[in-house]
Amino acid sequence: MLWQNFWEYINSADFLTRVVDNRFYLILMVIALSYLKRRTFSSMFVAALVNIPGTVLHETAHFLVGFMLNARPTTFTLWPKLRDGAYVMGSVGFRNVKFYNAFPSAMAPLLLLPLGWWLNEYFLITTIWRYICFVLLETIIIENAIPSSTDFAVAFDSPLGVLLYGGLIFVLLLML
Repeated sequence: MLWQNFWEYINSADFLTRVVDNRFYLILMVIALSYLKRRTFSSMFVAALVNIPGTVLHETAHFLVGFMLNARPTTFTLWPKLRDGAYVMGSVGFRNVKFYNAFPSAMAPLLLLPLGWWLNEYFLITTIWRYICFVLLETIIIENAIPSSTDFAVAFDSPLGVLLYGGLIFVLLLML
């Protein structure tokens, strides 16, 4: 009887409203997810399982933008590798990196942010379990939209490309 009352309350609209409308619980869940994710790095196998969904999104963004801008992707890896004492979760190699495609190919994961925004706007939260899935999905999407230090190095390696895309971004922002 006690368990039944507990599960009924957990699935009630009152409980869902209390959790969803409280930013404390949201921040608590995100920090708990981050903590659990960091703990997985003691095992390459577990790190791969936990990080593979985000790695797929991140590396696919690089691949697609590089392909569309003629950077000619040559390699695509998703399994983590231990390199210089740190895990590299995945990578995409290109054979035609030029000033016009280096910046967008390297910064491509930022294109995941509109997906996260869309999910935030249209994901219907009807139960606590859907809310937990929502927080998990948003955390994966937003965390993997952040370019890596290697991505930044490639993007800012070509001053002409930075000037070109910096100018384009500036003009677009003026038009808003």
